[in-house]
Amino acid sequence: MDKLPITKAGGIKLSEELHRLKTQDRIEISQAIADARAHGDLKENAEYHAAKEQQGFVESKIQEIEHALANAQIIDVKDIPETGRVVFGSTVDLYDVNNKKSITYKIVGNLESDPDQGFISIQTPIAIGLLGKYEGDEVTIATPSGVISLEIEKVKHL
Repeated sequence: MDKLPITKAGGIKLSEELHRLKTQDRIEISQAIADARAHGDLKENAEYHAAKEQQGFVESKIQEIEHALANAQIIDVKDIPETGRVVFGSTVDLYDVNNKKSITYKIVGNLESDPDQGFISIQTPIAIGLLGKYEGDEVTIATPSGVISLEIEKVKHL
């Protein structure tokens, strides 16, 4: 199985979330289950069932993060020489020719993706269209919402 790329910051964030889930959330849920058990009949105990459901969610999230970290290739974009070329981890200042506005995206791994915050997955059409291009290039990319034209203004390794 190939390693999935993740930025150094994304790896740290996932490790912190895993630590919180194991050391805080797990303990709080165990206590909630114990408290609910103390109330008696478990068949009609909504607090117990809610806590058990939450426990399942947390354990699933723990497994997901552990698997992701075990199969991750952590890349520190600061270690890659800046050449003006778009690579994984780059922060790219773009000019959207269609909408006549500037936008900034950071190309990250799937688990770090947050388009509302400007973090786009390396597997999105926009990231795929930008990878390997240089500052000053204009690219036309087919996206699910239509064809867009972007001019690459600046490529940074932050």
